[in-house]
Amino acid sequence: MRKMVILSAVVATALCVSVGASAADKGGLKCPVSGQPATKDHAVAYKDGQVYFCCDNCPKKFAADTAKYATKANAQLVVSGQYKQVKCPLSGEAVNPKAHIKVAGVTVEFCCNDCKGKVKEAKKGEKIDLVFSDDAFKKGFEKVKADDSKK
Repeated sequence: MRKMVILSAVVATALCVSVGASAADKGGLKCPVSGQPATKDHAVAYKDGQVYFCCDNCPKKFAADTAKYATKANAQLVVSGQYKQVKCPLSGEAVNPKAHIKVAGVTVEFCCNDCKGKVKEAKKGEKIDLVFSDDAFKKGFEKVKADDSKK
């Protein structure tokens, strides 16, 4: 019985490591259209970067109504390391590293606890809209330069 428990634990651990490695290979990116895991095999140019999708159909939906998916595409640009945060996405002011929360898998910094609180108190879907809408994205994020990505 004890051997079965140990064997089960070993198998479960191996499975977790395998699934974790698979997610890391994909960079944890989610398709902005379907929410499924995205791959670099299905990419579209967007805001001087690339947005990744899960299949060949989603880029067509994205192109047909980019505004509908812009918030999630903007978030993916940050998650994928193509863009970085440089200012508070709500105010456009300098960030306070102590005023931060995670939104869409990204640690987002704010200028103050008021901005942080506004996002923290928002419902889940509203958080991503507050931080990664086109307006917020213009205020708080910029394209990573080639020399920045080597750091």
